[in-house]
Amino acid sequence: MTIDIDNNSGFCFGVVNAICKAEEELGTFHELYCLGDIVHNNAEVERLKQKGLKIITYDQFTKLNNCKVLIRAHGEPPETYEIARQNNIELIDASCSVVLKLQKRIRKSYLEQVNGGQIIIFGKEGHAEVNGLVGQTEGKAIVLSQLADLNKIDFTKPISIFSQTTMSIEEFNLINDEIRKRMVSEMKKIDVPLSVNDTICRQVSNRAPMLRQFVKLYDVIIFVSGKESSNGKYLFDVCKSVNPNTYFVTGPTEIDRAWLNGVENVGICGATSTPRWLMEEVSNYLKS
Repeated sequence: MTIDIDNNSGFCFGVVNAICKAEEELGTFHELYCLGDIVHNNAEVERLKQKGLKIITYDQFTKLNNCKVLIRAHGEPPETYEIARQNNIELIDASCSVVLKLQKRIRKSYLEQVNGGQIIIFGKEGHAEVNGLVGQTEGKAIVLSQLADLNKIDFTKPISIFSQTTMSIEEFNLINDEIRKRMVSEMKKIDVPLSVNDTICRQVSNRAPMLRQFVKLYDVIIFVSGKESSNGKYLFDVCKSVNPNTYFVTGPTEIDRAWLNGVENVGICGATSTPRWLMEEVSNYLKS
């Protein structure tokens, strides 16, 4: 049986940067706080915990003083930096550069909006990155995750729409098309501006078309990801839509041998939050 790992799967550069910063700090001081899971993959989080990484909640963060705290790639709202200043916390900022640029764009748009303008963010409500983006608008941005959420918008007032960096381009375009239709039907002769900002990270969004090609080549696909990864859920659905024999696992112990009966080749792939070493563990398990 042939077993291949997709070369395009695994950590995006933002996650790589955050983990490198954590390991560099832990290599010297053997202890470091991290605000939330550094990556949405339990296996990788546990590996770093063994090195001394301590995952904390926001409530715990507000009670810390005189220590170091890592900000993960998702980014943080302004109030996190203010709490750190007040509590003399040294922040090791591993916010993804793409997310930081997006935060600045949203902040600028918010400060410049006129005539009751609305900042719209297409993303997952409550997601760490989205919380950081909403924070740039003093909590006033409207978050959309599906077409049903469009009822939150006043289509007679200016709209500026942005996207969480890891969302689907296809879904973002569908949302924008529907917004345009509703603006035409509701604003009638009123000239209301609409600003559409495609802020989806191409390193992430390009994974989908590459995976569509990869999964065509194999009898069975083992998709490796943390269950809490939104990117993992999306890319798994992409793989499953092309190759029905796609199975989601968080690690090698979840593999059912019945999936492999009569199979000549297997492809292994994963999310932007899936470590390469975990996909290699799955590969080694299959080979054994």
